[in-house]
Amino acid sequence: MTRTSGTSGTTARGTAPHEARVALELRELGRRYGRHWALRNATFRLPAGRVCGLVGPNGAGKTTMLEIIAGLRRPTRGEATVFGAPAGSAEARARVSFLPQEKPLFTRFSVADTLRMGRELNPGWDQALAEDFVRAGSVALDAKVGSLSGGQRTRIALAVALGKRPDLVLLDEPLAELDPLVRRQTVGALLAEVAERGITVLMSSHLVAELDTLCDYLLLVSRGGLRLAGDVDELISVHRLLSAHGDAVVDAPDGTPAGLEAHTVVQAQRERRQVSALVRPGGPVTDPWTAAAPTLEEVVLAYLEQGDADALISPNSHVPGTGTEVAA
Repeated sequence: MTRTSGTSGTTARGTAPHEARVALELRELGRRYGRHWALRNATFRLPAGRVCGLVGPNGAGKTTMLEIIAGLRRPTRGEATVFGAPAGSAEARARVSFLPQEKPLFTRFSVADTLRMGRELNPGWDQALAEDFVRAGSVALDAKVGSLSGGQRTRIALAVALGKRPDLVLLDEPLAELDPLVRRQTVGALLAEVAERGITVLMSSHLVAELDTLCDYLLLVSRGGLRLAGDVDELISVHRLLSAHGDAVVDAPDGTPAGLEAHTVVQAQRERRQVSALVRPGGPVTDPWTAAAPTLEEVVLAYLEQGDADALISPNSHVPGTGTEVAA
């Protein structure tokens, strides 16, 4: 598989260099509503030019994180910077586009009216880019927004977000309502712009199975905290999916299958006569276990279903001076 990077061109998976520029940095970022922490101690760096998937269960703090980065909410603690500028500052706002899940558009406006509003509100507006993005989806400029399909409205909303000429695009579940074909077309158009212009994208999504084709970076939040952060290939490479015949494995007193003591067990489960475990190996894999490389989906689902494993941050997402475990 091939991935794209706006700062380094197209590179083979696993060979992309660590970008020198940092698009986004969070340090101990948290937001509390009353007694409930929606987000707590989020600390990571996102290199520029990457397409990053933000995943987690409902209520994990994904939208809260995006809104803080966009400057729409203030954190209760910690800080976020966008290309070195504090989130919410005029400098940061000028470099960020945020598309919320509800895709707020004026249904009585025509598409041309919508783009004209974007032009009048954004000094760096690129009218040609926005119009080309719309026309590529076979959407007429004189069509009323309210008459468009869900996929067409998503394209218009993305055209407005991209027309601002941002360096960082924040997308909150942008593809959730689209059918598979329209989703593929929309993603293709978005990634083409990202590759051509070197835009950094942070996109929340519940489409776990499709993350591997959408993103080369991953953030996983669960229970209000950050569980995984970093380059997809690095995160996958430090995990192994172990399997064994159920009759050959007994459970330890703590319920963990025996023979895994040397490894960090993210998740272990029995299904009929088969035992499987996603682990971060701490030594050689011994009989009766066999090892295979997991898919991104398998890693993500294991962390979502079992959130007790220590957080893991890949090297180019690690913030110096923090004690979080770093992927080798």
